[in-house]
Amino acid sequence: QVQLVESGGGLVQTGGSLRLSCIASGSIFIMHDMSWHRQAPGKEREFVAGISSRGLLKYVDSVKGRFTISEDSANNAMFLQMNSLKPEDTAVYYCRFRTETGTYWGQGTQVTVSS
Repeated sequence: QVQLVESGGGLVQTGGSLRLSCIASGSIFIMHDMSWHRQAPGKEREFVAGISSRGLLKYVDSVKGRFTISEDSANNAMFLQMNSLKPEDTAVYYCRFRTETGTYWGQGTQVTVSS
């Protein structure tokens, strides 16, 4: 069984930075992809950034140039560096791993950007 634990969220002012981490416990033999998603109050969860099994990076348009996704596959870890944060980035951020045994989500970490 794979479990994901996120950390790094918090309160930051507009223009500030945060770095989210997602660490997986359990055995992972095949990682199909890793991604970050977020859900703002009253809105549906949306894709933010992802890494495919081939290392291809993808971002939602609203974060391009500000967020950077990275991974440490040897340690089953994934990160999201968020710069130039805006109030509209406020949300609960979730990590997701898709592996040979299924899809796993973290518990979420709150990111709040004050104006």
